[in-house]
Amino acid sequence: MLDFNPHMVLLILAAAVVTFLTRIGGYILIVKMTRIPPRVEAALNAVPAAVLTTLVAPAFFIGGWDIKVAMFAALLVGLRYSSTFMLVAGWIVVMTWRHFIGA
Repeated sequence: MLDFNPHMVLLILAAAVVTFLTRIGGYILIVKMTRIPPRVEAALNAVPAAVLTTLVAPAFFIGGWDIKVAMFAALLVGLRYSSTFMLVAGWIVVMTWRHFIGA
């Protein structure tokens, strides 16, 4: 039987409202600008690296050696080839490692 918790529902709704406001707020802010200041442009250019770091860092520090070796292989391939080859290289390394050595 499911236990209904009104506090959890309020927390989820509050998180949804805050997420919506931050997304729409950024859009409104950019639309209202006639030109983007250099500092804002630099911050926007840094977003992809920040998102990538938040995805990769936890996996690297929490994951096992299979993940670490796969990430290193993907980094090396990514320096020379496209991101698709980088993804495939990491996948092949981690699957090979898990097949022959174990997780």
